[in-house]
Amino acid sequence: MPELGHMSKMKKMSAVLAIAQILCLPAALSQPPLTQDPRAVFQGAENALLNKDYAGAQKGFQEVLRLDPHSAAAYSNLGVVYMRTQRFDSAIRVLLEAKKLAPALPAVDLNLGLAYYHKQEFAKAIPEFSQVLQSQADNYQARYLLGMSYFMEDEYQRALVTLEPLASREQDNLDFLFVQGICYGKLKREKESEKAFDQLVRAGGDTAHLHFLLGKAYVDLYINQHAVTELQKSIALAPKLSFAHYNLGVAYQRLGMLQKAGTEFDQEMTITPQEPWSYENRGEVCLDLGQTDMAIKFYREALARRAQLPKSLAGLGKAYLRKGETAQSIRYLKEAIAIEPEIGSYRYQLGQAYLKAGRRAEANEEMARAEKLQAEAREKQALQLSGKMPSPEVPESKP
Repeated sequence: MPELGHMSKMKKMSAVLAIAQILCLPAALSQPPLTQDPRAVFQGAENALLNKDYAGAQKGFQEVLRLDPHSAAAYSNLGVVYMRTQRFDSAIRVLLEAKKLAPALPAVDLNLGLAYYHKQEFAKAIPEFSQVLQSQADNYQARYLLGMSYFMEDEYQRALVTLEPLASREQDNLDFLFVQGICYGKLKREKESEKAFDQLVRAGGDTAHLHFLLGKAYVDLYINQHAVTELQKSIALAPKLSFAHYNLGVAYQRLGMLQKAGTEFDQEMTITPQEPWSYENRGEVCLDLGQTDMAIKFYREALARRAQLPKSLAGLGKAYLRKGETAQSIRYLKEAIAIEPEIGSYRYQLGQAYLKAGRRAEANEEMARAEKLQAEAREKQALQLSGKMPSPEVPESKP
């Protein structure tokens, strides 16, 4: 799990755990003249769903839709089947159909938000959870997941506004306290951040997970020496805890201890070999050490595990620029920008590549874009720290 500001959402997920209830809808069917009663078929499918016979439930709800294509309940419950069998793209497709037919059903909005949440498409989950709260202001699950979604999108002020009404009931929830402490810290509300982390320690005890969460929080807040201390404690208690070595590597990397960082990333690769993040950061370390060919190797390992990693693509662009291979550099930097067009450093590197390739007009254009994006990023950060970002458009509740 990596740093917070410019980091992948997947990497944040290991520290934000949400237990989601998937809601089913009762039958609510239109009734054209049919030779077979769709209500009976629906009841059979519903019984199969309750008994966790997902193949039978899927077949039943699909048959209902064949008989009655306007059944919002069948679409919705088919979405539940897909969610429980981890087919989130299919779930989203049928839940959107349910929403077209019944746009005012909170259960559909909540399940659609959950499907986006599981896919880590938090920007899409936010309006769905917000819609639930507009009609059910006391829906605890929707508020919790909305706050977590804002956090995953680095919207710290909105996350706090959304989550603060839940704080009194979440004083033993380590993940909630972790998020709350980071949000306060990011907004420079140091006393409240310290209070949240003190409660995290009281609730968590002397465990590997507790020290990991504290270390991860310090990484996210760039308090790197404290992060090293906590993550070392976590690893001493649980040497194979996922992402502990990764985060320790990030802290070492920021402290300029590149050899130690590389060792931690190497160790993480043996624990979570399927994850691309340690390969990506190992590539950065190699680049900083002047080991350009090794950097290319690690960036390619990261991309083999996840093809659309803008940071790895930009790293390849930077590495090839150092090797004087400007065509390759331009190619990978343009791929990174296609995914994350608002990152000024990618534009700056592309401008450098164009300049080296003798394409001065394009270089000047990219440099100007880079400067504008960096200025906008500084302005946005200042607004976040001042607490002047607009509040989420959801009603408050007092659970």
